[in-house]
Amino acid sequence: MKTEITSEKIIILDFGSQYTQLIARRIREAGVYSEIVPHETSFKKINEMQASGIIMSGGPESVNTKKALKFDPKILNSDLPVLGICYGMQTMAKYFGGNVDSSSKREFGHAQLTFQKAKIFQGLKSKTKNLNVWMSHGDKVTKLPKGFKKVASSKNSPIAAFENAKLKKYGFQFHPEVTHTQQGQTILKTFVRDICGCTGKWRPKNIIDSLVEDIQAQVGDKKVLLGISGGVDSSVVAALLSKAIGKNLECIFVDNGLLRKGEAEQVKKDLKRGLKLNINFSDSEKLFLKNLKGESDPEKKRKIIGKTFIDVFLKETKKLKNISFLAQGTIYPDVIESSGVKNGKAHVIKSHHNVGGLPSYLKLPLVEPLTSLFKDEVRKIGKELGLPDYLIKRHPFPGPGLAVRTLGDITKEKLEILKEADHIYMEELVKHKLYDKVSQAFAVFLPIKSVGVVGDARRYEYVIALRAAETIDFMTARAAKLDHDFLNLVSNRIINEISKVSRVVYDISSKPPATIEWE
Repeated sequence: MKTEITSEKIIILDFGSQYTQLIARRIREAGVYSEIVPHETSFKKINEMQASGIIMSGGPESVNTKKALKFDPKILNSDLPVLGICYGMQTMAKYFGGNVDSSSKREFGHAQLTFQKAKIFQGLKSKTKNLNVWMSHGDKVTKLPKGFKKVASSKNSPIAAFENAKLKKYGFQFHPEVTHTQQGQTILKTFVRDICGCTGKWRPKNIIDSLVEDIQAQVGDKKVLLGISGGVDSSVVAALLSKAIGKNLECIFVDNGLLRKGEAEQVKKDLKRGLKLNINFSDSEKLFLKNLKGESDPEKKRKIIGKTFIDVFLKETKKLKNISFLAQGTIYPDVIESSGVKNGKAHVIKSHHNVGGLPSYLKLPLVEPLTSLFKDEVRKIGKELGLPDYLIKRHPFPGPGLAVRTLGDITKEKLEILKEADHIYMEELVKHKLYDKVSQAFAVFLPIKSVGVVGDARRYEYVIALRAAETIDFMTARAAKLDHDFLNLVSNRIINEISKVSRVVYDISSKPPATIEWE
């Protein structure tokens, strides 16, 4: 099954674009497996991977400098269809003899594209031959390579797209993978389905069958221990493992005191009803708070929580017999953000996911079935597995819990304040039918105090920040434009009902440059 669903494969050459992961996600959305490889990957290796087509990503460098990233020229000399996006288009243009010049005006953001009849645009539905697209570039193609024809233009880019249908080589100056580009998914689907000849085997049912086979092959008849939180990822892993190995799955739920209000009790209820699993519960709140006492550095807090979590697991594991593997709900964005793997240049953004290898004192090998999947793919798999909506539609919740939403040192009092504020916020989001319209929402405790007036009394208390983000893949996100009256309502409730809060603010930062979480 694994070979079958990945027999149609689009290889993405990564030249360092912030959108590379998004390209991969869009290709999978078109029903085709995609895999990202470094830009210098040889054509021989790509051939061995049995690629159906290649996409050359964008990137931050200029093709006209010594820093220009290299690639194997055999790729462009091959019969494989190749699509170049932004930097990829410029690289292709230069290789085939065209000109690429630095633009006097950097084009970033929305632009209107005027397109012509072309093979790559054959799926477009437009009465005017115009599309709103997303641009992000400094250089641009100023002279077409021989044998190529211009198939689109914008105000600042006379050659915004070109193609050589005979060679099966195509280039876009704009980014079809970004949601801001109108019918961008249609364009990418045309490339992978019509030009590369893929039929679309990457579907939830097929993925599940493949993952179950992988788990069975790795685990055999041995027992697996899963730390389950009640979130989407661990719930889907639990369902997959249950399907693959049945009673050989042992689950532990650790109440670290860093969960949302009433969450431990709710998790017990949800898991029993939704997954029908036997869960071993560990009440470890006092231990976590003791180990976190006085620590305010975000990275150190994460590491303390991670180590304490593993220590609790070791203790709980000793109560169970014959455990051979440890399962985790690590997903693809966790892998990218937790380890500097991208071209060997990425910075470690967060370290609470154990994707860089297990500590030497924890002897259990990992079972991580979701590491190649994006969050929305995980949700689709959960739905296919029959998990209820109240489990698979839950907003993401970080491994370190409220510790990364409580800035500064952690105390019981601060956590209680945050839990109450977050509960009010979630309650109103659900009540106003906004919870399912945003991708992730939560409250943040700020370790600063602000003056307020309640009745005739002066109040000098803490500040709560509210966050609501809209995203598809969690690699990029924007702040949700919640109604001002709604935010006023939430703010009034928090300040009136929590005596230790005097001010509420709303976070309007996008990712990037900000992260979705605050720490």
